[in-house]
Amino acid sequence: MKKIYISALLALLGLAESSAQQDPHYTQYMYNQSVINPAYAGSREGLSLGLLHREQWSGLEGAPKTTTFFGNGRVGKKVGLGLSVISDKIGPVSENNVYADFSYTLKLQPGHNLALGLKAGMTMQQSDFFSEINGYVPDANDPAFAENTSQSFFNVGAGAFYYTDKYYVGFSVPNFLQNTYVEKNNRKFGSDVMHMFLTGG
Repeated sequence: MKKIYISALLALLGLAESSAQQDPHYTQYMYNQSVINPAYAGSREGLSLGLLHREQWSGLEGAPKTTTFFGNGRVGKKVGLGLSVISDKIGPVSENNVYADFSYTLKLQPGHNLALGLKAGMTMQQSDFFSEINGYVPDANDPAFAENTSQSFFNVGAGAFYYTDKYYVGFSVPNFLQNTYVEKNNRKFGSDVMHMFLTGG
């Protein structure tokens, strides 16, 4: 009887809606904070530029690959501007993001700063379902893979970044809009989900 209950529970879990990682995955957020938090732009003196590349499961065809370029700097004493360009590819799906950042810093007391930021830009997503990956080509009769797609979406985000000479704390929501990726016959096959980031160090 116990085995029946366990089997039924596992079957029910299989019916639930599942979600997966949507945004590119990084392990060193301290080196590219401006990608996730627009308030970080201009928090350091001078111009900050960076180029990161992450390749997971190296050697496997269709494995996740992410390349990120970012730059930000201060304009005057309180305004920060930034730009990030991200290319993310996994299997037959590739996504390119171009976002601009604006931040304004409030001096709370000597050495204590609170920056508030806005982010806006475009996401371009393409799927090439009929490309062969490891010898597999999707079934063209499946409506989710019936044709290749190419779509562009606008999105906005915001963040706050509190920093001193000794520590920092940041909170951000890089994408407020929940855009639908593919919609055919009143079916939604994917959409943006609002992510929240809390950072500190």
